[in-house]
Amino acid sequence: MTPKTLDTIETPALVLDADRMDANIARMHAHLKALGVNLRPHVKTAKCAEVAERCVAGQSGAITVSTLDEAEFFAARGAKDILYAVGLAPSKLEHVRALRARGIDLSVITDNVEMARRAQGLPVLVEIDCDGHRSGLKPGDPAIVEVGRAIQAAGGEVRGVMTHAGGSYDCRSVEAIGAMAEQERRAVVAAAGALRAAGIPCPVVSVGSTPTATYAERLDGVTEVRAGVFVFFDLVMAGISVCRVEDIAVSVLASVIGHQREKGWTIVDAGWMALSRDRGTASQPVDQGYGLVCDADGRPLEDVIVAQANQEHGVLAHRSGDPSRMPQLPIGSLVRILPNHACATAGQFSAYQVVRGSRTIEAQWARLAGR
Repeated sequence: MTPKTLDTIETPALVLDADRMDANIARMHAHLKALGVNLRPHVKTAKCAEVAERCVAGQSGAITVSTLDEAEFFAARGAKDILYAVGLAPSKLEHVRALRARGIDLSVITDNVEMARRAQGLPVLVEIDCDGHRSGLKPGDPAIVEVGRAIQAAGGEVRGVMTHAGGSYDCRSVEAIGAMAEQERRAVVAAAGALRAAGIPCPVVSVGSTPTATYAERLDGVTEVRAGVFVFFDLVMAGISVCRVEDIAVSVLASVIGHQREKGWTIVDAGWMALSRDRGTASQPVDQGYGLVCDADGRPLEDVIVAQANQEHGVLAHRSGDPSRMPQLPIGSLVRILPNHACATAGQFSAYQVVRGSRTIEAQWARLAGR
């Protein structure tokens, strides 16, 4: 049977370069091993069993999820130790308990006494705010101990503390990311110390973001790192020097379907329904529009971006806006578009077309669609 190639499938399609992915995973594993901590990969990026298997190889097998649908998906595929790393809502308690009743060690997080009081029978991590980016309690907040005591009083287990340095995405230098990594570490270690000083056990001290995981120089006092986008990387990560463009492992395959030559536009069949509306590079020094355009083999076309995106149409143009600098791409030509945000773009598809540095498709891997 003749193998499928990128030239023979319908577009748009989500392409995964497994060689790049494997190299990205190996690099993170080696870095964290040198720092003496376990990786609890955040599988929200890939939402794929085959990718998760590669991430947990040589690690404890523990994973992180962002939705209970993800927890269901990975539990059905053998995951036993799962952290649901979004603040718990009352409506989800029944679902959490049902998963635990099936033998899944599903832990949850909270940053407030109200939910801590509902934690009967549940292992809970107290969420810490290390950078003012999102939710959580400040490291010196007395409420950390209050939440811990409320969990215990409700018959729950204080599993530990966790934080996410989302502010690292706004850093503009490797030095700044390194400083953020140390800030992240100090915040959770201090919070863990406050719980222990109050006589509350705190076995898990969990940090996580791809930038800080990449540039952390020490993780004393930390027991695990949660990171996810490092598996694929994306243009936002490249824009803050966490990876090279050549490391980005996912792309959207699209076909040229028309031209507006006087404007220097090439129209493709991948709009925001394929690429997502994420514009994460807009605030960075180099704005990549809705994605950076490559040829069908994954080599970037010089300064060609997706300048506009409608629902099913993408408009390719030269970054300068000069029509004369736009390469001629005939009708039917294939391009591969690197995403601003790998999680958001992958979320538009139900499967990966897996290649290894060529156009030959060696496998199709299903991913959890929707939530």
